Amino acid sequence: MEKEKLEAAVEAILFASGDSVEAAKLAKALELEVPAAKELVRGMMERYEKEDRGIRIVELEDAFQLCTKPELYDYLVRICKQPRKMELTDVVLETLSIIAYKQPVTKMELEKIRGVKCDHAVNKLIEYNLVKELGRLDAPGRPLLFGTTEEFLRNFGVHSIAELPPVDLIKMEDFKAEAEEEVRLTLKV
Repeated sequence: MEKEKLEAAVEAILFASGDSVEAAKLAKALELEVPAAKELVRGMMERYEKEDRGIRIVELEDAFQLCTKPELYDYLVRICKQPRKMELTDVVLETLSIIAYKQPVTKMELEKIRGVKCDHAVNKLIEYNLVKELGRLDAPGRPLLFGTTEEFLRNFGVHSIAELPPVDLIKMEDFKAEAEEEVRLTLKV
């Protein structure tokens, strides 16, 4: 099949699916090897950026999705219902960062790290589709395991969890010392 037809097929598949499409499924539909399909889509991604189109293709883990460019959001809300904005409080963001870096993680592990209950934060993250249940831990009580979603990757502009910035261990020790000091001061009062 010629390149133009393949690119048209990619656009049709990504547009019609609405969600991300795994590279392997896309390759199978195009009757290409996975590396060739990825190369084709990445070429389209570059061209879309150069041509300053209203759409773009994003790569998420080992999948691709057709999306609207974020800088055009204001035009969209003029014609569409304004989507509900996520309100990520400090507590919710803290919980999300722990899940992102420690996944898969149980609620009990989250609560041990944070030092407080985290039911509300986890429920909010699930509601916003930033976190999902990944299964159950093979341990007594079979606790649920949580991890991030493709929506998390999309919202934070990363292709995979591996792209998250590294944790600064020195800062972590400083935060830990500050928290311990706060606890000691609270107990004295």
